[in-house]
Amino acid sequence: METAISTVLFIPTVAVTVLLFAAVIRRLLGVRVGPARTLAAGLLAMIVTGPIMVAFAPPDRTSVTAGEAFLLILAAASVAALIAMALLVILEVLLPTGSLPGPVEIWRGARRRIARTRRYWSIVRIALRHGLGRFLRGRPAPGPNSAAARRQLARSLRAALDEGGVTFVKVGQLLSTRRDLLPAEFIDELTALQDQATPVPWDDIAAVLAAELGEPVEQVFAEIDREPLAAASVAQVHAARLHDGTDVVVKVRRPGIATVVERDLDILSRLADTLEARTSWGRSFGARGLALGFAEALREELDFTVERDNLQTMAAALASSPDRGVRVPAPYPAFSSERVLVMGRLPGTALGAAAPLLDGFDDARRERLAAGLLDSMLDQVLVHGVFHADLHPGNLLLDGGNSLGMLDLGSVGRLDAVTRNAIGRLLEAVGRGDSVAASDALLHLVDRPDHVDERELQRAIGILIVRYAAPGSTAGVAAVTALLRTFTSYGLGVPAPVAAVFRAFATLEGTLGLLRPGFDLLGQARAAGGRRIAEALAPAHLRDTLEKELVALLPVLRGMPRRLDRIGETVEHGRLRFNVRLFSDDQDRRLLTGMFHQALLTVIGAAAGVMAIMLLGSGDGPQISTGVGLFPLLGYSLLIVSVVLVLRVLVVIFRSD
Repeated sequence: METAISTVLFIPTVAVTVLLFAAVIRRLLGVRVGPARTLAAGLLAMIVTGPIMVAFAPPDRTSVTAGEAFLLILAAASVAALIAMALLVILEVLLPTGSLPGPVEIWRGARRRIARTRRYWSIVRIALRHGLGRFLRGRPAPGPNSAAARRQLARSLRAALDEGGVTFVKVGQLLSTRRDLLPAEFIDELTALQDQATPVPWDDIAAVLAAELGEPVEQVFAEIDREPLAAASVAQVHAARLHDGTDVVVKVRRPGIATVVERDLDILSRLADTLEARTSWGRSFGARGLALGFAEALREELDFTVERDNLQTMAAALASSPDRGVRVPAPYPAFSSERVLVMGRLPGTALGAAAPLLDGFDDARRERLAAGLLDSMLDQVLVHGVFHADLHPGNLLLDGGNSLGMLDLGSVGRLDAVTRNAIGRLLEAVGRGDSVAASDALLHLVDRPDHVDERELQRAIGILIVRYAAPGSTAGVAAVTALLRTFTSYGLGVPAPVAAVFRAFATLEGTLGLLRPGFDLLGQARAAGGRRIAEALAPAHLRDTLEKELVALLPVLRGMPRRLDRIGETVEHGRLRFNVRLFSDDQDRRLLTGMFHQALLTVIGAAAGVMAIMLLGSGDGPQISTGVGLFPLLGYSLLIVSVVLVLRVLVVIFRSD
C-alpha cells in the first residue's frame, strides 16, 4: 500500500519538477525552443540535480541547517539548469529547431517517400529501356555528334516522355517550344507529342460532375453527350445543352490526376536539381528554373477556375480592341469549379483539321485571317498585357466566315506596363533598323548581369536585324532562336513572362503559316507596329495621353509650391538636414551581422578558453563522484566549447569561397 502511495506521489512530483525546470530554462534562454527539447533539458536538469547536490553537501550532513539545505538545493538546481541550458544551446547549434520533423511528419514523409521511390524507379526503368541512362549520370553520348545520332536520341527521348505519362508529356511539349535550348531534331520530334489519352468511363465523369455541381447531371443540363468530344491527359470535353437551349461544352478534370501530377512534379523537381548539380547541360539549360516554371504552369492548368478567369479577362480585352475576327468562348461561372468548366460552344473546325475548308478560301481571305490573328496577338501583348501563350492549330477553331475562336486558356501570359512598353520600343527599333534602341529595349526586358559589353551587344543585335528583319525575310522562328541564343551568350537572363512572349510568337508562326503559307510574320509585325506608332502620334490620341498625364501630375503640381516654400523656410532658418539611412540594403546588413557574429564567436571562444584554463588550474573543487571533480569537468567542457567556437571562425576565414 505504501509503495503504491509513494509511486502515485512520485510521478506528479517528477512531472512538476521537469515542467518547472523547462519553464525556467526557456525563460532564461529568452528564445523559442521546441517543446520536446525543452522538456528533455528539464528532465536532464532534474536527473543531474541529485549528484550535484550530493557533491556540494558537506561530509557531516547532520549539521546542515534548514537554510543551508535550501541554499544547497538552490545552488545544485542552478548548476543543473546551467548545464542543461549549455547542452540545449549546443544541440541548437548542431540541430536547429525545426530541422527534424515530428512523428506525424515522419510517418507522412515515409509514405510519400515510398510512393516517390516506386515512381522514381519506374521512370528510371523507362529511361534505361530507351537508352537514356547515361544522360542521368551526366555522361556524354558516345560516338560522333551527327544529325542522325541526334535524331535517334530525339526519338528515344520522345518515346520515353510519352511512356512517362501526363507530366512528362507536358514537359516534352514545353521543351518543343525552346528552340534556344534544343537542336532542330529534338524540336521536330517533341512537337509530335500528342496530349491524348483513353477516355474516362462516363460513370466516373458523372460522379465528378455531381460532386462539383452539387446536384445530378440531369438537373443541370438538358442534354449531355456521354461520348467525349476530346480526351486529353488532363481533362476531357463533353458536348451539352443547358435547359434554356444554349449549347455548351463541359470540361472535366480526370479523376485522380492531381495526385499523379503532384507526385511527378516532386520527382521532376528533384531530378532537375540533380541534373543541374551533376551535368553541364543541366546547368546550361537552367533545369531547376525550368522545372519550377513548368510546375507552376501545370498547376494552373489543373485548376479550371484559373481558366475561367482567363476567359473572362480575355473576352474583356478583345471587346475593348478593334474587331480582329478573334473570339473566345464565354464561361458560365455558376456551373464552373476547380474540376469542372462549362463554357459556350463555338462553331467551327479545329484549324489543324481545317485544310479542306482553307483550300476553298482565296489568298486575300486567308491573308486577312492571318493578319487579324497577328494583330489580335499584338493587341494582347502590347495593349492589354494578357495573351494566349500557346496558339497552336489545335487551340484555334475556324468557322465558315472570317473569324477564329481561341480555346484552352488554362495558361496565359501576363505582362506589366513597363515590359509592354519595352516590347513596343523593341518592335519600333527593329522596324527602323536601330540596333542601339533595340539593345536598350532588350536590356529593359532581360535580367542583366553586373557587367555586360553593351557595344558588343549592339553590334550583335545590329547583325540580327540586318539578317532577319530586312524586308522580304521570312525566318521568324530562326530570328527568335538567334535572339535567345544571343541572350545566353551575353549572360542575359530571360524572365519567364518575356520568354513566354517569344515562345508564343514562335508557336504562332507555324499557325500563321497554316492559315496563309508564306506569311511574313516579321514584316507584318513591323507594319502593325508602325500602325500603332502612327495611331499613338495621332492628335486625338496625343490629346488623350496628355490629359491623362496631366491628371496624374495634378496632385504633385498642386503640392509643389507648398513644398518649395517649406524648403526655402528651412534653409533660411538653418534647419535643413539630410537623413541618410546606413545599411538600408539587405546585403549590407547581412555582411555587418555576419562580421559581428564572427567577432562575437571569437570573443566568447577566447573567454571560454581562459575560463577553462583557470578552472583546470584551481584544483578539483567539489567532488561529483569518486575521482571526478566539478572544476575539471567544467574546465574541460569550456575548453571543448572554446575549441568548437574558434574552429567555426577559422573555417569561415580559410574557406576558399
